[in-house]
Amino acid sequence: MRTARTAVAACILLAAGTAWADARFGQPDDNFQGRVSAGGVVYPGSTVTLQGTNFKPGQKVQFLYEGETISGEPVAADVDGKFSVETTVPKNAVPGRHSVVVSATEPSAALIHTLKVSPDLPVSGANRFDIKSEKTVTGVYQSGYSATNSALFVAAAVGRPPVKESVLARLDPRTLKVVQQVTPGPAPGRPDAQGNAQDGGVYAVYGVGVDDANGNIWVSNTRQNTVAVYRQSDLTLLKQFDAGTIGHPRDVIADQKNGKVFVNQARGTNVAVFDAKTLLLTTTLELNAPPPPAGAGGPPGRGAAPAAFPTMSMSLDASAGKLFVVGANGEVAVIDAASNAVEKAYTVKGAAGAIGIAHDAQSNRIFIASQGADAIVIAEADTGDVLHRVPVGAGPLSVVFEPVSKRVYAANRGSGTITVLDVDGKIVANLPGGPLPNHLTVAPGGVVYALNKGQADDAASNHVQRIHAKQ
Repeated sequence: MRTARTAVAACILLAAGTAWADARFGQPDDNFQGRVSAGGVVYPGSTVTLQGTNFKPGQKVQFLYEGETISGEPVAADVDGKFSVETTVPKNAVPGRHSVVVSATEPSAALIHTLKVSPDLPVSGANRFDIKSEKTVTGVYQSGYSATNSALFVAAAVGRPPVKESVLARLDPRTLKVVQQVTPGPAPGRPDAQGNAQDGGVYAVYGVGVDDANGNIWVSNTRQNTVAVYRQSDLTLLKQFDAGTIGHPRDVIADQKNGKVFVNQARGTNVAVFDAKTLLLTTTLELNAPPPPAGAGGPPGRGAAPAAFPTMSMSLDASAGKLFVVGANGEVAVIDAASNAVEKAYTVKGAAGAIGIAHDAQSNRIFIASQGADAIVIAEADTGDVLHRVPVGAGPLSVVFEPVSKRVYAANRGSGTITVLDVDGKIVANLPGGPLPNHLTVAPGGVVYALNKGQADDAASNHVQRIHAKQ
C-alpha cells in the first residue's frame, strides 16, 4: 500500500513539474489595470459580449471557466487597450454569480471577473389581474399615493447634472392621466470637472413621500443633496431646503402618527429626521453596520471605528411605529419611529446588493430586493433569519407588500417584469413591467402602482400601471 501511494505521489509531482516546466513565465505586467464588463443582462443560453478596457495595447486575453476557455483563441487589445469578445452561456447554466478567470499575456496578468447569470422567468398569471397602463411624464423615478386626496404623485427627472428637465405631477389614480404638474425652481450653480462655473439646472425631484396629515408632498432633490416640500392641493412649493442638507437623498417616508418625515442617504450612513409640521430638520441618525455573526471572524480591534451602514431604502410599519432601513450589503436596522432609537440591527445572509425593503406586520417578515442575487430574500423581521430566497428576475429594484391580497410585488429592472409572490415565496404571477421597471407604490383596496423608466424614445417607456388582483 505504501509503495502504491509513493508511486501515485511521484506521478503527481512529475505531472506538476511538467506543467511548471511548460509554463512560459513571461514578463509580468507590474502595473496591470485591466477591467472587464459584460454588456446587458445575461441569461442561460444567451450570448454575452465581454468588453475589456485599460489593457496594454497588444496584450492577449483569454477567458477561462472551470479550467476551460470560453472565448476561443486569445483576443488582442487594440491601440487603446480595448477589446470585445462574445461567448455563449450554456442553456443549463445555473443562475448566480460565476467567477471567470481573465488571463492576459504579453505582458502577463490575470483577474477574476464575476459574471452574473440571471434567472429567466416567463411571463405568467396576467389573467389574474386587472391592469391599466398609461403613458406619463418623461423620466419617472418614484411615486406616492394620497388616500386623503385620492391622488397619485409622480417625480420625474431627465439627464445628468445640471438637470434641466424635471416635474412633480399629480395623476388621477383611476385614469392615470396627468391632472397637474410643476417644474422645480432653479438650483444654484456648481463647478464642472475642470472647476469652471456652470448652470445649476433645477432642483430636480426623485423620491416621493406623502404626508396626508399636513396635506404635503415631500421630495428628494438628489442632485443638490437636499429635500423640498410641496402642497398637495395645488403643488405650490412650501419650502426648499438648502443644498447640502442631506447627502444624496433617496427614499422619503412620512410618519403621520409621530409627525415626522424620514429621508435616507443612499449608500451613506445617515437618516435625516424632519418635523412634518414645522418643516424643520430635527436630527440626523447615523447608522452603524451590525457586528458579524458568531464564527465570521472576531470583533474589530480595540478602538476600531464601527463599520459603515450604506443605507439604500426604507419601509415603515405605521401601526407598530417601526422604521426598517436596509443597507447595500443586506444590513437591516429597526428604528423606533417615536424615539428615533435603533432597537436592533442584523445582516440578512444572501441579500447581496440589497436595494429595496418591505414589511408585513401580520407575518412579521421582511422582504428584501437583492440585485446581487436577482432574488427576493424573505426573513424574520425580529432576527433576520432567512426563510426563503426566491429568484425573480434580473435586478429587482423595488419591493412592496400589499396587505389586502397579502402579496409581495417586486419590480425587476433588468428583466422588465413585476413578480408577484405570497409571503412564503411562492410565485403567483410574473407580469410584464415594460422597459426598466423603477418603482412600486401600494394604495388602498389592493391596488399597486408601477412605474417604468426606459429610454425616452421607446414608446413603452415612462408608463404608469395600475395593478389590481381579481377577486
